[in-house]
Amino acid sequence: MAAGSVLLIYWLASAAAGPEAFARAQGLLGSFLGKLVLFAFTYALFYHLCNGIRHLFWDAGHGFEIGTAYLTGYWVIGVAAALTVLVWIAALATGGGA
Repeated sequence: MAAGSVLLIYWLASAAAGPEAFARAQGLLGSFLGKLVLFAFTYALFYHLCNGIRHLFWDAGHGFEIGTAYLTGYWVIGVAAALTVLVWIAALATGGGA
């Protein structure tokens, strides 16, 4: 997540720096490697969100049994992956990945 945050700051700073800098940033982030990194960053954000919800249940005293802990861990991975794919499908369908 830290590397993705640095990329976000780079993108925002390039937007503030002017059209040429922004075009370079868009070119970098729009490349195959850039999209791959952004995809991984999106997954990291959703994983963090889903695992945070899991931890809220733990704070309430639920889900400490070993089987439940493993099951919810797998659910976090799966839901984060599904949300990532859905967001990228929506982004690409609306021209966000062009």
